[in-house]
Amino acid sequence: MAQLAPAIVEAIVVDRGPAAVLERLSDPYWFQAFGCVLGFDWHSSGVTTTVCGALKQGLAGREADTGLHVAGGKGKTSLRTPAELVAIGARTGLDGARLAYNSRLAAKVDSAAVQDGFGIYHHSFFVTSSGEWAVVQQGMRPGDGSARRYHWLGTRVNDLVCEPHAAVCSDVTAPVLNFVAAESASARSAVTTAARTEPAALSRELTRLLTLQLPHRHWVDVRRDVQRGNLHRVLLSTYERAPADFEAVLASPGVGPAALRALSLIAEVVYGAPTSTRDPARFSFAHGGKDGHPFPVDRSTYDHSIAWLHEAVERAKVGHSDRVAALRSLARFERREPRAAEPRPTPEPGAATGQIELEL
Repeated sequence: MAQLAPAIVEAIVVDRGPAAVLERLSDPYWFQAFGCVLGFDWHSSGVTTTVCGALKQGLAGREADTGLHVAGGKGKTSLRTPAELVAIGARTGLDGARLAYNSRLAAKVDSAAVQDGFGIYHHSFFVTSSGEWAVVQQGMRPGDGSARRYHWLGTRVNDLVCEPHAAVCSDVTAPVLNFVAAESASARSAVTTAARTEPAALSRELTRLLTLQLPHRHWVDVRRDVQRGNLHRVLLSTYERAPADFEAVLASPGVGPAALRALSLIAEVVYGAPTSTRDPARFSFAHGGKDGHPFPVDRSTYDHSIAWLHEAVERAKVGHSDRVAALRSLARFERREPRAAEPRPTPEPGAATGQIELEL
């Protein structure tokens, strides 16, 4: 995977440029198909972490050729993302501190500002040598082990805290506490006002809130979510910072999911500005699958595909773009001639399919 993934990416870079790679990675359907071409199963757990890991490993040392840099990863590796981005900035002349800020805020949006029950455990940050960026991160729901993937594309982000996602990929949707929904603008404004208010003034309101009997359908539980001592410390910190807007509130240390739930209740009850509960969430096999379906990974075909792509890229670099042009023509043909909706026959073990069914 660490050989085929960068080979495909380099072919895209030669044909369309590094920014086109970010556009594709931010598309959940393309990303899933990419994982299938690399030999992963469409329904397998781990496709996100493995694809991003293969890209990070495979593109390391090829940054000068591809114009692409990858930071972050799974678990503790994700915590090193800001430091890696600062280092990338030092090597390339990019604003590494700003990239690190974007990384932190993207992670905080999907862990605190969008409270959907999925805890973020994977965060990969992709950046071009000219500064375009994309984020692919994933969360897991503790109860059933299901996952949800969040895609960001920097060129499409007009506001980091208002509809910032390129896509959110999930099997199911449900009501969530969604501060970044467009219809949460009043709630974001109310939370900013509360964050700038002297804490003692809000303490009286909190005392009143603790007497409320909310209906079961309400997202915020006053007994669980309004911890006066913790919230007072958070409000004291934000009051001293005097945040200018909701983005600044969210970026403040200590403002996490619990604080935002309490602030959401304050925004609704005190300021009449409820937070949205709209969920933001809304294959092709070329080399087989690791679990043997629809057929086992065929290593000879896999290796042939890697060699073919490498040769296509090398020939394009010296002016012979016939193979890249062939891939482009194949993509156009595939769009004109849809395949019959018949199941693909399972080849005999070792048989070569010779197909790469991922549009560049």
